[in-house]
Amino acid sequence: MSQATKRKHVVKEVLGEHMVPSDRQQIVRVLRTPGNNLHEVETAQGQHFLVSMPSKYRKNIWIKRGDFLIVDPIEEGEKVKAEISFVLCRNHVRALQKEGLWPQAFSEVAEKHDDNSNRQTQPELPAEPRLSEDKSSSEDDSDLFVNTNHIIPFLLGSFFPLTVHSLSSSLALTF
Repeated sequence: MSQATKRKHVVKEVLGEHMVPSDRQQIVRVLRTPGNNLHEVETAQGQHFLVSMPSKYRKNIWIKRGDFLIVDPIEEGEKVKAEISFVLCRNHVRALQKEGLWPQAFSEVAEKHDDNSNRQTQPELPAEPRLSEDKSSSEDDSDLFVNTNHIIPFLLGSFFPLTVHSLSSSLALTF
């Protein structure tokens, strides 16, 4: 099977089918991704441990901080205690909430995640003067995807206030 065909089937499986966790499986929330296809997760009871991503998801499905997963426990693992069996999207979370299978500890987190998905709150910026009046209002970038895997501690525009011309003429740089 080619890589493109494999990717198509994996994405179709994740987005299409509805998964109900079995008795052994549990729903967890991703806290961070330390690397090597490992993800640190938190259970509804507040336990933190690492889970591994199976090879069928690698390079096909991306998991970010705040996503929800269904994991299978691994008995022989010391640090890695489970393996990802299913990645839950918003539709799956809603269906599990309707069925009453969603953990109570994740209820408000899931609602907040659902409302702000793919958006990152940023402070209001002052309006910039328009350079040309021929720009249409359809060029609003508010509906674009925002990467939530990194935290921006400050505004990028305020970090680099100097231009190349002012850098070459100044000896001491102050920000």
